[in-house]
Amino acid sequence: MRFEIMRLDDVDGTAVDSTVVDAASVNRIVRQAAAMGQRIYIRPADSSAS
Repeated sequence: MRFEIMRLDDVDGTAVDSTVVDAASVNRIVRQAAAMGQRIYIRPADSSAS
């Protein structure tokens, strides 16, 4: 399964950028975001996303 991870703006919460990753990478990205204090949003990726 693939997930879209969006990095959110600290001020207004809008998506700054996004990436699509496999399930095995989600944990690593969440840990990195937590260590840096980044706000992220994770959702299942559309089958057409790349």
